[in-house]
Amino acid sequence: MVLFFFAVVPLGRLVNSRRVYSDEDKRKIYAALLRRTSPDVLNNGVTTAVAAEFMVPLRVVQRVWNDGLGGIENICNKKPLNCWCKRVEFNPDAMKLVPPSKRTTLKDLAYELGMSKSTLQRRFKEKEFRRHSNAIKPRITDDNKKARVRYALSMLDPDSEDPKFQGGYNIVHMDEKWFYKTKGSQNYYLDNDEEEPYRSCQSKHYIDKVMFLCVTTRPRFDADGNCTFDGKIGMFPFVTEKPAERRSGNRARGTMETKPLNVTRLVSREYLIQKVLPAIKEKWPLEDRWSPIFIQQDNAKTHVLPNDPEFLEAAAAGGWNISLICQPPNSPDTNILDLGLFAALQSLFQKKSPTSILDILMKVQQAWNEYPAERSNRVFLTHQTCMVEIMKLMGEHRYKIPHIRKGVLQRLGILPEVLHVDHAIVNAAREFII
Repeated sequence: MVLFFFAVVPLGRLVNSRRVYSDEDKRKIYAALLRRTSPDVLNNGVTTAVAAEFMVPLRVVQRVWNDGLGGIENICNKKPLNCWCKRVEFNPDAMKLVPPSKRTTLKDLAYELGMSKSTLQRRFKEKEFRRHSNAIKPRITDDNKKARVRYALSMLDPDSEDPKFQGGYNIVHMDEKWFYKTKGSQNYYLDNDEEEPYRSCQSKHYIDKVMFLCVTTRPRFDADGNCTFDGKIGMFPFVTEKPAERRSGNRARGTMETKPLNVTRLVSREYLIQKVLPAIKEKWPLEDRWSPIFIQQDNAKTHVLPNDPEFLEAAAAGGWNISLICQPPNSPDTNILDLGLFAALQSLFQKKSPTSILDILMKVQQAWNEYPAERSNRVFLTHQTCMVEIMKLMGEHRYKIPHIRKGVLQRLGILPEVLHVDHAIVNAAREFII
């Protein structure tokens, strides 16, 4: 039989603890050394006596004396300077040498730089570099650039010596947008023990959707800031009522159903003549009843041509002066709807969680009614800032939309109606289109 004997050792002895001396403790030790010796030479036996007095190891007293030879400021606790891991510095110049395709994720960038992902994440939180979401922009030709500059120049007030934009109150912006019943992926914030929402459909490639024709113009306010005209001409869905061709468990054959409508030029002309023009004539402010009105649209093939005879006849009925114009090609930044209003409507609509096509129609109209005219007015000012950038860059669209703190200016009551443009920018833009 083999017997094993284990010695019981107190727990405190298993821990290699090291005492940390504060700056005050070390300076008291140094003062005691100075009292027992001359300033430059340490007398024999002084360190042993001081170590016994303060009950510290002899090496601690000797280290305090050596630190004091360099000055009293060197007698301090050096642990904060020597503990933890050394900081791994981030080299932004090295990151610039990495191709953009190889730095789409932190993991790929860390591999290219030879750093750990956690270190790179800490440098990102310290804002030593930034994340950028890159969107594909329409390709524009030299002719497109000149058309964009001409458009921006046409928006300037011709009667003003100091270059500034017109108010844009006589321009009606019109465009189409799809509204889907739900998104393929949706983020939610849930409690730890809360059940996850369940969403399903027959196929995520065929989610119910409806196209809407949105028509709006700039809202108007009186001298006290009260809205006198919200600028909302209409939100017209491209749908049709047709009987069900087959029987199903949900309805009998022949039941009338709401179905999305295939949009063609004939349909666009019908909506423009029968819906858009009557809505403009009904809602337009009386004080501008006889002023020219321009309906701006993009260059989609299904849109009505500006010289369409049926449109011209319907537009002139009743003595109105309404004409159709097209925005510059490949220029969504010249349209109020693409510039900001569609994104706001989409956000309001998605919060209502529609469940059917009829529900889409109702909740899109609710979002349209809820959208405040004050925010719509800000988008028109953003449109003017974009036109300034178009003239600066000679038609290019490689720019960030300028922020002029419109919300703050509105709260202070000093939000401008139009923006002024520098003479040099306007002169250079005019030379460019020659």
